[in-house]
Amino acid sequence: MAHVVVFGNEKGGSGKTTAALHVAVMLAREGRSVGAIDLDVRQRSFSRHLENRAEWRTKTGRDLPSPELLKLPNNNGLEDGVQALSELFASAAPRFEFLVVDTPGADTPLSRAGHAAADTLVTPLNDSFVDFDLLARTDPATLQIKGPSVYSDLVWDIRKRRLMARKPALDWVVMRNRVASTEARNKKRLADAITTLAQRIGFRATKGFGERVIFRELFPIGLTMLDLPQPGLSVSLSMSTLAARQEVRELVHALGLPQQAREAVSAVA
Repeated sequence: MAHVVVFGNEKGGSGKTTAALHVAVMLAREGRSVGAIDLDVRQRSFSRHLENRAEWRTKTGRDLPSPELLKLPNNNGLEDGVQALSELFASAAPRFEFLVVDTPGADTPLSRAGHAAADTLVTPLNDSFVDFDLLARTDPATLQIKGPSVYSDLVWDIRKRRLMARKPALDWVVMRNRVASTEARNKKRLADAITTLAQRIGFRATKGFGERVIFRELFPIGLTMLDLPQPGLSVSLSMSTLAARQEVRELVHALGLPQQAREAVSAVA
């Protein structure tokens, strides 16, 4: 059955879609079978990027390994949407090695259902205490952690439900995005807070992506850092793009996704 990788954070602008897209494309470029599910039914940034990618492939005739975009059917209400997602997971799980799921930056029934299906949960986090507040409440004077916050409570509930259902433990990874390149007092304080919280509530912390304009520039044509260079495209391999590509590779390596998934799917087929 497919290994489900969910990118979740209830705060918008944390880099979920960018991370989900690059991980899905890298797995596809490695020859893995990947299904992509977009639960942000309003903005659809994940879907649009993959649709742009398909258009670019058709227009140029170039080979672009890609995940298969799996679409939720139109539904008449929240309960119908959650049921449709459950059916989509059930039908897609035997077909793919990985399902990569992008969730909206809000607490919605679809987002909760997506989180509940995760084998690996990746939470992108901008390097600020504004984003950290979703994970933990801190003392305003000392910045000491007072307790878990709303998003951590959600993950804790999902973990309990998985254990009650006798499923494997959820692997939760928090990736620090847009970390400043220079040493700063706030950077160190946040790093210390993340390390402390990881030990208390059980997640793994890893390095995410830097703040790079190139990520946004590639959206209209559906490309990723892994696809560069492209003939006829005026985007060169600069030191910045090479660094961004390395960040993607390091993230996928840090996730530690199962390598035996391909053999398992082949055996089922």
